[in-house]
Amino acid sequence: MNEIPRLERKHEDGAQGAVLMVQGTASDVGKSILVTALCRIFTQDGYLTAPFKSQNMALNSYVTPDGKEIGRAQGIQAEACGIAATTDMNPVLLKPTGEMHSQVIVHGKPYRDLSAAGYREGFLPMAKPLVMEALGRLRQTHDIVVMEGAGSPAEINLKHRDIVNMNLAGWADAPVILVGDIDRGGVFAFLVGTLELLEPEERARVKGFIINKFRGDISLLKPGLDWLEQRTGIPVLGVVPYMPDLNIEAEDSVALDGFQSRMAAGKDLDIAVIRYPLISNFTDFDILAAEPDVSLRYIQHPSQLGDPDIIILPGSKNTIGDLEYVRRQGLDEAIREAMERRSHTRLAGICGGYQMLGREMHDPEAVESPAPRHAEGLGWLPLETTFIPGKTTIRVSGTTAAGQSVLIPGSKTGYPIRGYEIHAGRTVACGKTEAGADLEAEVIPLFRIHEEGGAERPEGCTRPDGRVFGTYLHGLFQNNEWRRAWLNRVRMDKGLPPLENELSAESRKEEAFNKLADHVRTHLDIPRIYNIMKKAPL
Repeated sequence: MNEIPRLERKHEDGAQGAVLMVQGTASDVGKSILVTALCRIFTQDGYLTAPFKSQNMALNSYVTPDGKEIGRAQGIQAEACGIAATTDMNPVLLKPTGEMHSQVIVHGKPYRDLSAAGYREGFLPMAKPLVMEALGRLRQTHDIVVMEGAGSPAEINLKHRDIVNMNLAGWADAPVILVGDIDRGGVFAFLVGTLELLEPEERARVKGFIINKFRGDISLLKPGLDWLEQRTGIPVLGVVPYMPDLNIEAEDSVALDGFQSRMAAGKDLDIAVIRYPLISNFTDFDILAAEPDVSLRYIQHPSQLGDPDIIILPGSKNTIGDLEYVRRQGLDEAIREAMERRSHTRLAGICGGYQMLGREMHDPEAVESPAPRHAEGLGWLPLETTFIPGKTTIRVSGTTAAGQSVLIPGSKTGYPIRGYEIHAGRTVACGKTEAGADLEAEVIPLFRIHEEGGAERPEGCTRPDGRVFGTYLHGLFQNNEWRRAWLNRVRMDKGLPPLENELSAESRKEEAFNKLADHVRTHLDIPRIYNIMKKAPL
């Protein structure tokens, strides 16, 4: 095996680490996963590595330790590097709010809502310094920065305003690896066609190909690989076989298309997650799907709901708009009927779903929508939400609150809880219940959040019977003890014995990173990739 060349660490003032850019022939060819793999491989090899994506578009976001918002893919890639994520890793994040409009997040904080045209003509022309300063800081403090492109570099109509593909590669003088997805078909046409649409100086930056998601006999592909190298003069760095069950958090909700639509045979608990158009942070539920007794599915129509044991309303980038979708589909009534049919069925809302569970939502300053709006909630909890300018983005820790019946009776109190909040709404208790009961008896907090100075604040809400709860905490189900105690409460109500907690979210993630790195290292020419990076200025 070829010896891997060692890249000299650069920590002197003004020195810069190596860069490598991964671009794709189209969206969803596997760029993010391959960057994650390379980040872990380089880290395993002893290099201080960081990910970078100048501009990302995703509703699945990540909160950095200092309370800023970036694309989830870059947060996960930072974890693969074993470092804390920063906004330099994703200085510009676009979060779609509806047709042709997005919220623009700059260095982790909302900048403004812009139309597609407004973003391209008003924001992009001034974005180069912002992007290059962020990349420069990463290169000054890391040995290797793995840059990720977006979509395709051959979008002719977008190239003159590009800050994420070939223009960026030129600014950074970065070598480029081009990734094609053979699973969708036409991979050779995609690769060669992409090269043909690049300018000569852009084409010269492409130092290698990766063919991703291969299924079948590699020997049958060999003639095509030989032709590709002869046709282009660019080496194929490897063919990466399709790898199911990666257990790496996905960035795009298109990944949900592969989830089963029916309860898996042999599973005790059926969980149905409502998939509305602007679902956000859907990876909150990945760990639930990994539980041995859980079948998790995403649904969009009442006919798919059936009689689940748990119904979850997830986060949303446009809560009022997605609530209108729930009503148009008839899912509001289907949920109510399912809750009435079986006394053990439970309903949970996370972030936007928490807001929907209340009685009213107000957007007087058009924070979420083009114009002020008001909407009646689903009415499961005595709460009222008002959307206000600015956004809460914070990591939190605390414990379970006393007096709530969400968990199995007799379970210990004070389970430790960690999570993060990303929301623009402020949710408070409102009015009396329909029966006129004391409000305090109806609004039972789920958690006690620890704040600076030793103070605590209540978070989340549940009913006295514990069947319905809502919370702003993303990442809630990553808390292993709490997750199992909650599932065991549902098992007990269903007449099933409790299970011991055997699933660690943290261990599962580390195992997934290492498994991915081993898989990709086996099928790529890693020494050659190191040599490619050495051609970039260090």
